[in-house]
Amino acid sequence: MFDPSKLQMLENRLIKVFKHLRKTARRQNITCYRVYDDDIPEFPFSIDLYEDHVYVSEYQRQHGMEEEAHETWLDSSLEVIAKVLETPPGKIFVKQRQRKASRQDQYEKLSFESHEMIAHEAGLSFKVNLSDYLDTGLFLDHRITRGMVRAECADKKVLNLFCYTGSFSVYAAAGGASQIVSVDLSKTYLAWAEENMKLNGFDTDKHIVVHADVLQYLDTLPANEFDIVVLDPPTFSNSKRMKEFLDIQRDHVTILNKVLHATKAGGTVYFSNNYRRFVLEADQVNASAIKDITTQTIPFDFQQKLIRKCYKITK
Repeated sequence: MFDPSKLQMLENRLIKVFKHLRKTARRQNITCYRVYDDDIPEFPFSIDLYEDHVYVSEYQRQHGMEEEAHETWLDSSLEVIAKVLETPPGKIFVKQRQRKASRQDQYEKLSFESHEMIAHEAGLSFKVNLSDYLDTGLFLDHRITRGMVRAECADKKVLNLFCYTGSFSVYAAAGGASQIVSVDLSKTYLAWAEENMKLNGFDTDKHIVVHADVLQYLDTLPANEFDIVVLDPPTFSNSKRMKEFLDIQRDHVTILNKVLHATKAGGTVYFSNNYRRFVLEADQVNASAIKDITTQTIPFDFQQKLIRKCYKITK
């Protein structure tokens, strides 16, 4: 059963964290950040602010509520979120798989209207989709990592593997990279990556996208080709378009050694993944140095909440 009295817990928590996070974000000139992430067990959401829009994602769990009670709970929660974040319902988007198209209430449009916007980060522009995909197109937790790549890219040749919508590539171009090669298996995301490059005025003839299965693509690369490689693979992938399925714990040594083969001596690989129990088998990786940079790449809005690992690997 839904207990309306618990909504006050959500409101109190949001008021407290939003006040603190908004202050930090303003000080750092950041307009897209996470406000809440499963802080209270009764309200299993992540809530992200994309400028004047709010993106709410409900974590799947056994909530024990009948469908109608669950819808009432969700709508009541959204009312609290709208109130505290001072955002009209029309600018709140909900990612919730069970949402029914037949529901006739003020929040129905949140799940079914397609909505794209341009978000800004570190002086750069990114297309964000708040309605149509599992993720929005911009992973907010890698804000600092992107900045690290940007700071090191001047006149460097960069490879961005599993590039998704190309945010690392945009940062690399902004940092003055001589050439960026962005690789992904999804034509949708590659087109999005090209769009992000064009949004920022970067040359998509010089900075290219490659439609390929990364695991097979690595075997085609010549030795000592790239100065910097960004490798942010999924934990698991068994896409029908892939020749073999990916398991990052099982496969990371093989993938990293192939990546390092294609990296110049002294070059850098930024490697991250979201597998909670991931253990890097460092002694099997052909690197001169491996530094765990997980802690220093966690932004202020993901403190104590982030599961992912991040490493800076030097050939």
